[in-house]
Amino acid sequence: MEARSVDAIPVGEQWQYEPKWDGFRCLLVRHADAVDLYSKSGQKLDRYFPEVVEGALALGENDFILDGELVVPLAGQFSFDDLLQRIHPAASRVRKLAEATPAVFLAFDLLERGKADLAVRPLAERRPLLEKFAAKRFSAMNLFRLSPASTKRKDAEHWLASAGGGSDGVIAKRLDLPYQAGNREGMQKIKRYRSADCVIGGFRYGEKRQSGRNVVGSILLGLYDDDGLLHHVGFSSGIKTKDKLGLTDKLETERQVRSFTGNAPGGPSRWSTKRSSEWQAVKPKYVVEVSYDHFTGGRFRHGTSILRWRPDKKPTQCTFEQVSQRIDRKLMSSLGITGRSSRE
Repeated sequence: MEARSVDAIPVGEQWQYEPKWDGFRCLLVRHADAVDLYSKSGQKLDRYFPEVVEGALALGENDFILDGELVVPLAGQFSFDDLLQRIHPAASRVRKLAEATPAVFLAFDLLERGKADLAVRPLAERRPLLEKFAAKRFSAMNLFRLSPASTKRKDAEHWLASAGGGSDGVIAKRLDLPYQAGNREGMQKIKRYRSADCVIGGFRYGEKRQSGRNVVGSILLGLYDDDGLLHHVGFSSGIKTKDKLGLTDKLETERQVRSFTGNAPGGPSRWSTKRSSEWQAVKPKYVVEVSYDHFTGGRFRHGTSILRWRPDKKPTQCTFEQVSQRIDRKLMSSLGITGRSSRE
């Protein structure tokens, strides 16, 4: 069951609202002594989350299918970076991380229990059955939690406004429909978009040439920390074709050996590619305002959109303070997640 992106929270008695979690979507299937975890693309995840497999075997139910989200709690919120670290080829490394930062399964749907195929029933019937299942089998002592849900629009508005630290919006589901496997008819997602002023610290040339020359394909964005170091935090590639030649001229005249004095693109990482190091540093003098949906681990999770140039803004005014997140403590507490994050 997949979600269609929309701009606003849908209204009507047919909708149920849930927080949109920033984790790995996961179908958990247990039949007898076998537990399988599947990603949204159908890839097997159980080897990367052995603690969740063990937890599912200890729930006291032999046959069930749960739809949910895998997250890693850290310092009072969910850390997507720590979640990514779990996708590692070495079983010893996975086991070590499973013990140090165990994942949690947030359940938001029950598709099968025993011999009952619940997926054919409408969500209005499935949700109460999930709540009963969770009340009987989930506890603070295991790695399973019931994901909150509400039919009140004010709750959805609150979740959307307080998105951050592991949630990045709202999911709306049709109460009157059975599980819509493989389509987007029964579920919508609404993300919270924010903006931040960033310094252009560099650029990458695009793969296509224009007027016989290389032109900018994306700009690299930076923010200053409290020590005055400029850190690479993301990129923006939504540059109009008509603007690329002029922007290329503008940035090429400001090229220099180094720009980012903190974290820089192309640093050593097993996630790096050859393209990661193919960038040009520029003097950090230009500021742009960008729109983004999620900031985590010191960077924008996805590409950003350029809203406007900010010639009125000093580069040194572009700090991490703009992207600090206020964690919804009440929401996290309802899931048994406590502790304070290092940067809020």
